[in-house]
Amino acid sequence: MVAISLGSGGAERSTALLSQLLEKQGFEISIVILTDKIDYEYAGTLLNLGVDKKKGNSKWAQLNRLRRFKKFCKEQDIDVIIDNRPRSSALKELIYLHYLYKDLKLIYVVRSFQLATYFPNHKRTVRRMLNKASRIVGVSKAISEQINDRFNTDKAVTRYNSIEISSEASIVEPQKYIIFVGRIAREVKNIDLLLDAYEASSCKKEEIQLRIYGNGPDQAWLKDQLEVRNLTNHVHHYPFQKEIEAVIASAHFLILTSHYEGFPRVLIEALAVGTPVISVDCQSGPNEIIDHEKNGLLAKNYDTDALANAMNRFIFDHQLYQSCKSNAQPSVAHLRPEVIGEQWKELIHEVYN
Repeated sequence: MVAISLGSGGAERSTALLSQLLEKQGFEISIVILTDKIDYEYAGTLLNLGVDKKKGNSKWAQLNRLRRFKKFCKEQDIDVIIDNRPRSSALKELIYLHYLYKDLKLIYVVRSFQLATYFPNHKRTVRRMLNKASRIVGVSKAISEQINDRFNTDKAVTRYNSIEISSEASIVEPQKYIIFVGRIAREVKNIDLLLDAYEASSCKKEEIQLRIYGNGPDQAWLKDQLEVRNLTNHVHHYPFQKEIEAVIASAHFLILTSHYEGFPRVLIEALAVGTPVISVDCQSGPNEIIDHEKNGLLAKNYDTDALANAMNRFIFDHQLYQSCKSNAQPSVAHLRPEVIGEQWKELIHEVYN
């Protein structure tokens, strides 16, 4: 498995969990990461090239890291590469294809609806990538369909992220706060909409706080916004927390406001601990996770009033809320690790054989 890191984000957490899932399916796992950041438990043997990168990033140092990568693959007797990296540089991908991945079976993983993150803007390179890959895994059906349609291929298939369902979470009584968990980056997570909808809703009047968990480039902006909007007593920002299950389980509901996603892990993590969710209907993932008015609510994206109305429904419509809360955990039963693990096992055997 190849990844940028095993830290901070939902994609990185999904990669770490995938390594554990595949080990339980009987595979020997080796992982190469390019940045020295590890927050999540993983399975297998790790080559952390990020440690070397900190020592120097000259052309010679980069070449040495490539050689270490190649040597590691030979030493570990790798059969199949599962590539989870962003792949926007044509030159880098040609190096991976013709040097690092030469003579190896290859599965690309695409974790965002924004395909430009995973395929460079160079048609010949993309065609070579498609020819080399045995399969391309999209983490949502919408991603897989978009790949097949855009690149005129049939190699893209869907494998959802897996989630462990808590056996104790359903007894937790919701507290008077709602929660947002994600990177503090406006260009992706649309935190402006989050604050606008919170203000337009009845949350403040009902003394329901908004708790925002995460790090990112717009933390200073967020602090300023809370002061400008006079929200410092109602909205609280907390740094990234690796273990946040208990906080999500105690929330009244979790909310997502992204411009785009892949298959947002935070939604299934909330449902797995019995917390209903509200999400904008962005591409992609939310409408493949949320069954509207069954385990959560979908709201039209970029519509402050629609999102605020959804929040109010969960505050005042107790029957709807309790129904969604009761349905939360059963709604992600098809994402249990043993189910997703078996699907990955079938795919890897197909590729290898």
